[in-house]
Amino acid sequence: MHKNRLLSVMDRMIMTDLLKTVFSVLLVLVVIIVSRNFIKILKMAVDGLISTEAIISILGLKILIASATFIVPAVFVSVLMVLGRMYRDQEMSALSSAGVGVGRLYQAVFKAIVPVAILGAVMALWMSPWASDKVEHIIFEQKQTVGVRAIGEGKFTEFNHGKLVFYVETVDADGVMRDVFVRNKKDKKIGILTAEKAEIQEIDRDLYIVFFNGERALGEIGDKDFIFEEFSQYGMRLEEGSGIKPSVIDGMETTSLLLSSDLKELRELYRRLSVPLSILVLTMMAVPLAQVSPRSGIYGNLVVAFLIYFSFANFEKVNGSWMVRGEIPTWLGFWGVYFLAAILIAFLLVRLYGPAWVVMRLRGQGI
Repeated sequence: MHKNRLLSVMDRMIMTDLLKTVFSVLLVLVVIIVSRNFIKILKMAVDGLISTEAIISILGLKILIASATFIVPAVFVSVLMVLGRMYRDQEMSALSSAGVGVGRLYQAVFKAIVPVAILGAVMALWMSPWASDKVEHIIFEQKQTVGVRAIGEGKFTEFNHGKLVFYVETVDADGVMRDVFVRNKKDKKIGILTAEKAEIQEIDRDLYIVFFNGERALGEIGDKDFIFEEFSQYGMRLEEGSGIKPSVIDGMETTSLLLSSDLKELRELYRRLSVPLSILVLTMMAVPLAQVSPRSGIYGNLVVAFLIYFSFANFEKVNGSWMVRGEIPTWLGFWGVYFLAAILIAFLLVRLYGPAWVVMRLRGQGI
């Protein structure tokens, strides 16, 4: 009974420290990366490419994308920090004297990390693609409406390279424009339009100005015959070539990637699947790496750990590039880095605990 209570206390202690550290490290990483992106977003706003209202939306989506990207290094660093501190404070020695072996230590660590890996899978497979698609959609729409945002009361605004000149007397709080004047030029024909009011509407993915209760004159320059007409509602395309938002692989749904045979889309699928798998693999690697002597400090093995992590992450990218170029099979493009990681984990465990321990574990003995 006493032994079970001790292990229960150990589980709570490690899980609490790990979860707090994971989310603290993740918060720091996300703030650093998003701060750099925020400068780019502000520059786009200053240049008039996006509105000030879109800044907060893009920033929130960027935070979600960055969280899905950096949850893997956050977990790896957190396991090293928490277990390294426990070695430094000789808590591991106390646990070892109470009969806690490396197998039980792995159980306690994974009780905290498995839920984080599930969260990482949800973020990488569903939330991050949705956020990426949303960001691209917002930026695309904002760029399409650059001219619309330039419309102001009492001034002339040009569209379509000067072919459309727009003037509005007043603009209501809900965006309805009053007392509108438009000059539209196409080839040799010129049109003059006045309307009581106008609104911006999206029709078939293109932006239109819809005029209400007005008059229109149309004819060729130099001719005496002009067409005059009255209308209750009339639509005019504001920007040519609005088109459809270009497809971005980062924003594709995971279900679509699962059905794809395109190598670039498969690489994106593997990148998403690697998030939860990398969390579990790097956690297994971090447990033996975290062992330090009490005098070496909490950051004793962080330098070596960072080198291993960056090598792991870079090899994932290189492996994906080889797969896209057809230099290696698709299955090796995903699993190759994990084969090497498994060899490294085995080496670290043998170096730390000795070959006899590994043999005992394989036979189902030991703790």
